[in-house]
Amino acid sequence: MKALLQRVSRASVTVDGEVIGEVGAGLMILLGVQEGDGEKEADFLADKTAGLRIFEDEAGKMNRSLLDVGGEALVVSQFTLCADARKGRRPSFIKAMKPPEADRLYRYYTEALRRAGVRRVATGEFGAMMQVEIHNDGPVTILLDTDEIMKS
Repeated sequence: MKALLQRVSRASVTVDGEVIGEVGAGLMILLGVQEGDGEKEADFLADKTAGLRIFEDEAGKMNRSLLDVGGEALVVSQFTLCADARKGRRPSFIKAMKPPEADRLYRYYTEALRRAGVRRVATGEFGAMMQVEIHNDGPVTILLDTDEIMKS
């Protein structure tokens, strides 16, 4: 499972001209679910996301987490994070989980964020064509990949 975290001052997602999810200060999370991922990876990733210290403290150091600052999270499913572009010029998405199970784990991850204490979690619409507006704060962008961080 991959999560691309972007620290934002605000973010929103629009489907068919209607804003369906929006947040203020916090994180925009693009989530890619891969074959082999499960609830264990989703729980781990939600805990890591909520506790990652990427918000500034009084001294201007990245020393506070989403939980510490009372931030919000907008989670959008992004199967293209699972792309393999090592060969040729057209990415392969063979590693991306099939939609029904990916949707279930996407929803499970958003609930895991809530259980971790994130005060507000908004979402996009799984499988829809979405327009995402991101006001990246910093900018700060971090990629979390359970295949990498759960190994160590």
